[in-house]
Amino acid sequence: MNIYVSNLSFNVQDEDLREFFAEYGEVSSAKVITDKFTQKSRGFGFVEMPNDEAAQKAIAELDGGVVEGRTIRVTVAKPREESSNRGGGGSFQKRSYSNNRY
Repeated sequence: MNIYVSNLSFNVQDEDLREFFAEYGEVSSAKVITDKFTQKSRGFGFVEMPNDEAAQKAIAELDGGVVEGRTIRVTVAKPREESSNRGGGGSFQKRSYSNNRY
């Protein structure tokens, strides 16, 4: 199960996130999302746990917990939606220009 963790302290690292969840069962991966330019934490991350029962228990017990003075939110991650406009700057409609006014 893929788990979304938000409102993380900017000091939390991947290994810290893994340790929070390892208490509940096997953790396949734990990743704090960072800004691609500054490499600083964006305050959220994802944890993958292969056992759904252990993952549900971790979500129930960790959601609303306080880590480094911040109340974290822990939920089941929603699947990423593919967008046809991904990375774009809004919609662009091609215009045709003509000198023929009549």
